[in-house]
Amino acid sequence: MCPRRTHVRSMPQLHLTRVAVACPDYPSLAARIESRAEGGEVRFATRMRPKRTAELIGGRLHFIVRHTLVGRVEILRFEDRDDGRIDIVCAAALERVHPQPKRAHQGWRYLADADAPKGADDASGVGDLPPALYRELAELMLI
Repeated sequence: MCPRRTHVRSMPQLHLTRVAVACPDYPSLAARIESRAEGGEVRFATRMRPKRTAELIGGRLHFIVRHTLVGRVEILRFEDRDDGRIDIVCAAALERVHPQPKRAHQGWRYLADADAPKGADDASGVGDLPPALYRELAELMLI
């Protein structure tokens, strides 16, 4: 008799998007995260707790700057605040991503793993393009 094998299906990772209000570019977003970091973590307050928090742990919080996803941080956990809001606690290490067009919105939105941009560490140089240039090249379907 063959031993029974159990297959564990891994669920695709779930992510969030959020507008980086008052950040005109990636360097200003990086400076903001660095200035707010404490003990290697950074917190982002929100009014509503995501219903799918368990799926978001280990995912990424992607930032929208000028209608473009430009960077992300890892979601570590969610914590309740005394004022009734929720903190999205993330690793303070901002990672640049391949710029990807994304409409601005209020609050946060879910982002499926298949729709998330790739990290910019693939040595192609595409991730180093200014967001406006990337957007123009993407609209022309050149990248």
